[in-house]
Parts: sequence; structure tokens; C-alpha cells
Amino acid sequence: MDSYPSFKLDDQWIRSQRPEKNRADPFKPYAYHTEKEFYSSGRVEDVTTIFLTNRECPFNCLMCDLWKNTTDIKVPVGAIPQQIEFALNNSPKAKHLKLYNSGNFFDQQAIPIDDYPDIALIVSEFETVIVESHPKMITPGILNFRKLLKPELQIALGLETIHPEVLPLLNKRMVISDFEKAIFFLNENKITTRAFILLRPPFLSEKEGISWAKRSIEFAFKLGVECCVVIPTRKGNGAIDWLEKNKFFTSPDIDSLEKVVEFGLDLKLGRVFSDLWDIELFSNCNNCINARKTRLENMNLYQKKLPIVSCSCM
Repeated sequence: MDSYPSFKLDDQWIRSQRPEKNRADPFKPYAYHTEKEFYSSGRVEDVTTIFLTNRECPFNCLMCDLWKNTTDIKVPVGAIPQQIEFALNNSPKAKHLKLYNSGNFFDQQAIPIDDYPDIALIVSEFETVIVESHPKMITPGILNFRKLLKPELQIALGLETIHPEVLPLLNKRMVISDFEKAIFFLNENKITTRAFILLRPPFLSEKEGISWAKRSIEFAFKLGVECCVVIPTRKGNGAIDWLEKNKFFTSPDIDSLEKVVEFGLDLKLGRVFSDLWDIELFSNCNNCINARKTRLENMNLYQKKLPIVSCSCM
């Protein structure tokens, strides 16, 4: 794929393609779960992820579907701590915590600053707290939250791709130097980072999708990112579905995800995870999908390449 739409993929167009949002309760997280993750300590440990309900992210990224479970207005002070307590009271004990809020933890319209002290108190027993942010929202102000925290803070940022033409088309309102600047600042302040890497965003062929995902992982690690998460680009948000219908997008194949993750693990520069949410959507073979999913799960857990699954579909 080497052609692009003739019109601008801006906020207005992206929002016009959306289906309706889900109903969101500002006093309850829209999801939470506990799973295993390989940590830089070399151990597999439990991590609880809480998907907080809050005001929609101000960035209307082309590929994003996280807005589906957000509110249109700022949640009241006290709502976010209540959500966290609700999830933790209904979850098994874990050493690590991810507070993912469908956007930017440091967006004051999403997470009120007045809630920082209560959040810090609630999460004080964890070893690590991971939050997510757009690179442009990494400012010296985030250090105020870090100072309140007893656990180590890690910040996850969307790099997406370093493709010079595709990144601007994602409407992320970010250039590569914004990501570099954010990582440099966080490294200086001894805050570890993880990067989200898109596998085959719109406008790329399968081969190009693999190549640019690999290059993006290398780039992130060279900057000092501690962990990379490879996310197959999904349809379902309206805009991506339109692009697929008009032949600007094709979903990546599970085989491509395997190749990119294997490449990242071979670098031995940091942890590399595959995002396995709805992984069945990226395979056309019912005979091997379960085995291939299990292989990817185990590669996530043990951070090493495992024998390739053999199937007649390959």
C-alpha cells in the first residue's frame, strides 16, 4: 500500500466515523483483571490492570478505540480513587498495578490533580505503578505525582510507528522528536518507560508493517525505553473500518506478530510483549490459533523464543 486518502484525516472526520459510546459509570472502572507478567527482575509476577473511567482523551488518534468507554465531562474529584478501591477490593493481591485510563493519566481533565494524594495512598503497597500518557503530556509537573508515590513509577507511551509518512496520518499530533524529548526527560528523572508499537497501521503492506514495527522497536530501545508492547492494529472504531473498506488498511496476520516479537526478543535490549487482545481476529486458521496464542503467551511470560507451531496453513 502506498496511496493515501485525498482528504485530511482530522478530528472532525475521525469522530464522524464513530459508532456510539458505551455507557460509562464515573464511579466504577469499566474493566479490571489480574494476570502474569515477566518483570525486569527476571521473575514472573502478578499485575493488576484497572481500566479507569474518565473524560475522553483530547487526542483523536486515527486507530484508537479507547474512547468507547469514556465520559464526555470531567469526573468529579474522588471518583478515580473510588474506582481504584473498587477494583482492588475485588481483585487478588498483586505486586504491580497498571492504571490505564484510555488516554493520558496526566491530563487534568481526566485525572484530577486533587486526587493524586488519595491515589498514592491507595496504591502504596504495590512495588510498581504503571500509567499511560501521550508524549506531549510529559512535563515537569508529572514529578509532583511521582513524589507522592511509594511504588516505582513507570510510564507507557504510544510511539506507534517511526514511519515518516504514516505517523502524521495517525492524527496523533506528535512528531518523533516529541517522543524523544519525553523519553529523555523521563530517563533523566529515573522514570522507566514502555512503548506501544503498532503492527501494520493503515497504509502499509504486510511486509512494510513487519519492517516498520521492527525499526520502531529498535528506535525505542536505543532511546532507553525499558519495554516494548507490540499491538496489532485493529478495526472496530469506525475510521479504521472505513479505511479497510476503501483498501487503505488490512488487518495484520498473526504470523507477522510472531516475527516482530521474535525480532524484539533477539535484540535482548529489554522486555518485549505481544498484545493478545482479540488475537483470534488475526488468524484464518482454527486448527493452529490456540497453539499459536499459547506460544505467544509463553513468549510474553518467559521472554524467549519458543519452537514455531507447525500447521498445514503455513
